[in-house]
Amino acid sequence: MEDMYGIKYNKPEVVLLQDTGIGVAESAARTCYDSFSNSENQVIQELEHTLPDASMIDALNGIEDSSLLDDLAWTYFHHSILEHANLSFLIRGTSRGVLQEHARHRIQAISVRSTRYTMSGIINAFVAAKQGGDRDFFIEKVLEFDMFVTADVDYNRVEIGAMYDKLDFQAKKVEDFHSIAVAKSSIPFITEFGGDAQKLYEALQAGKKKRNVGDAFKHIITDNVKVDMVVTFNLRSLKNYFTLRDSGAAFFQIRWLAQAMMQVTPQKYLDLIIKKK
Repeated sequence: MEDMYGIKYNKPEVVLLQDTGIGVAESAARTCYDSFSNSENQVIQELEHTLPDASMIDALNGIEDSSLLDDLAWTYFHHSILEHANLSFLIRGTSRGVLQEHARHRIQAISVRSTRYTMSGIINAFVAAKQGGDRDFFIEKVLEFDMFVTADVDYNRVEIGAMYDKLDFQAKKVEDFHSIAVAKSSIPFITEFGGDAQKLYEALQAGKKKRNVGDAFKHIITDNVKVDMVVTFNLRSLKNYFTLRDSGAAFFQIRWLAQAMMQVTPQKYLDLIIKKK
């Protein structure tokens, strides 16, 4: 996919991991109005006089439609009831730029791939390149990580080259670069394989990873870097998210993500949060 500025991008992939159903939301609404007997769903009717057992809870969570929720969502705009339904999405391949936008949605649970713990391959490639290779070695190795949302190889080479330059600058500023870049048990590999970048890289990759290595090197990456995350929204918050992020005014990458999330959201939820055309 190409944006309006002529740069090619990869779109994110999304899977719906779990959804809690709309039955609890209807039972919450019926509790407010003491109107269980008016439901078209038998299990909701039974809740008026019965505490649910396991089979009733299964039936409750299997409800596919609720006229009351539809009325509350679209006639009375009583959206707080929607907070009782939750959906969790696995997101792969969005960008750190999108992550910044995502964090502005206050009511969500979000767990994101950590740069503190997942940058060791990049640092190992740099250490190997400095000891027995060159800048091109680093670029080719990091290209293999497929770590950018941009899909243009030449553009990504520019990104990776800038990463090398930042690391090279930092390496000249600190007294013992290897102590912050490589696990203590892997430092002997630098002497052992110092003249062979590929063997050194392989040894570092197979060795123990430096804990929290990203703490010292977060500055080298940009908003173009891919992130993976799991996000959970209640249905009211998801309504707000889709309304704002599927808009033409939204940042195009988060619009792509919102659209991908919408595509995997079951229709029973969309009927309550997306205005029918």
